This record gives sequence, C-alpha cells and structure tokens, in this order.
Amino acid sequence: MNFQQLRSVRETVRCNFNLTDVASALHTSQPGVSRQIRELEEELGIELFVRAGKRLTGLTEPGAHVLPIVERLLLECSNLKKAGAEYMAQQNGLLSIAATHSQARYALPTAVQEFRAQFPNVKLHLHQGSPKQVAEMLLSGEVDVAIATEALSDYPDLVALPCYRWTHAVIVPPGHDLLNGPLTLERLAAFALITYDTGFTGRTHIDQAFAQHQLAPNIVLTAMDADVIKTYVALGMGVGIVASIAFEAERDTALRALDAGALFGINLTRLAVRRGSYLRSYVYAFIESFAPMLTRTLVEKTLNDGPSDVHYDI
Repeated sequence: MNFQQLRSVRETVRCNFNLTDVASALHTSQPGVSRQIRELEEELGIELFVRAGKRLTGLTEPGAHVLPIVERLLLECSNLKKAGAEYMAQQNGLLSIAATHSQARYALPTAVQEFRAQFPNVKLHLHQGSPKQVAEMLLSGEVDVAIATEALSDYPDLVALPCYRWTHAVIVPPGHDLLNGPLTLERLAAFALITYDTGFTGRTHIDQAFAQHQLAPNIVLTAMDADVIKTYVALGMGVGIVASIAFEAERDTALRALDAGALFGINLTRLAVRRGSYLRSYVYAFIESFAPMLTRTLVEKTLNDGPSDVHYDI
C-alpha cells in the first residue's frame, strides 16, 4: 500500500469518477491511475468502485466505508509534512487565507498588517470568492484559513469559530427622503434597492426580513462587494444595503448611512479551519490577530474536542 494509491482513490471521487481528469490532477497517465486503484483493491481484498465496462460509475458499499479512512490517512500525511516543516522553519513559510470580498476589504487589513509585522518572512496568499467557494478552498486544502459570514458552519469537516457580530446599514445620497423620519421596511420597499448577491454578506437576513413582513423589495442591482454597491448608490440608481463596516464616513463623503440593525438583525462572521488539520504556529498567530478571543489554547481545544465543548464571548 502506498500514498499514490490512496491519492488515486480520493481524486477519483473528487473528479466524479472521470479517470482522465484524475490522471490530469495527479500528473500521471490514465492506465497508471487504473493500476494504482486495482493494486489497492487487490491488497484490501474488496472492490472500491462500481464498474461499467472500463468506466467507474460510483463507490461500492465497502468503498464508501473505506473512503473516510483514505481521507484521514492523506490528511495525516500532510500534517506530518507540516509538522516537520514547523521545526525546520519556525518563522518562514506560506499562509493562505480565503475570504469573501467584504471580509478581505474591510475586516482583514488590520490583522494582515499586524501579522506581516510579526512574521515578515511568511508569505501571504489571499484568495477571494463566494462563501461556498471559500469553504470549498478550505476543504480541498488549497488554503489554511477561511473567513466568511455565510456557509462555513454548514460543512461538518470544517471547524467554524464565531469571530464578531455586525449589522447592516442603509446608504443613500445626502438629502434623500429616508434621512427624514424613522427607517422602516415599508419605507425601504418603496425605493429601488441595491445590495449583495444571494448568499453574500448577510443577504439571507435581508430577504427574510422583507418576507416576514410580506413585502416584495424592488432589488434592481446586486453585487458581491460593497464598493460596487456604493458606487451605484452615489450615481443615484437606488438605495444601498451594505454591511455597516463597509461604510467609512471619512471616505464615503458622497453618501450617508442609516443603522439598519433593527430591521435585518445581527450577522455573525466565522473563521474556519479544516477539522483534524495541523496548524503551524504562525497560523495560530494570525487567527488571534484577526479575532483576539481565539487564542491558540482555545483553537486547539476546539480542534480536539469539538466546538460544542468550547465557550467564549465575542
């Protein structure tokens, strides 16, 4: 048994049983992949895949039982390499972070700046995407840490730790009618609205609030990040709904903000790591820079015991 055989099994499932794609992902040949799988099956004494001629079409029952073990073995192999690298270079390496646009633009800069000052020889790679893409990058091992408001807590293979709470703000040009009188969902629904795409930055809470009051908001434009939303609000195309941290009074001088926390509720941003992964010392340091309550001791306890056993205030 060898790790190449295990990788062939894992990638076959990830590539939806397409051996051409598996061979490309592993930088080998299709017959080589087939041989690795067959040799492992012979050693284990079971068929891992359902076959239709030469094609693989799915996992057998024993294959589905074995796959999580294969995943754990490959994860521990990666952890072993990282542990060795940890002691070879305590202050050098690479930290990859995946975050949504709003988190990367408004929440991360201070933590990144502090981290760079503390670990100048560690290279930082910042990846951006939708909450689902951010979660998938972490699940695949492409990144070490993921940060988002949506999605991260939906994956059992991720440990998602709450970091901070935030609310939405309504943004309008100076002199807008909404600046006079109380801000209500009924008044908002009377205007063209510009806000986040579905699944981004608390959009679920926005939709739920209007639905609960049986209102149909006129959303004329959606975007992934607040800067785009603010641009079109400033052009007079509608009223914006953004994360409150995205409004910066000293920079957004052409706009005014109204607190909408009472309308759309409280949102929770989470930081996630892969369950069972080995984290280098500087990863713990970054996590604590971003969310000071997430100390190394607490994160390690969460990884070992599970989130339900850990309690802290945010």
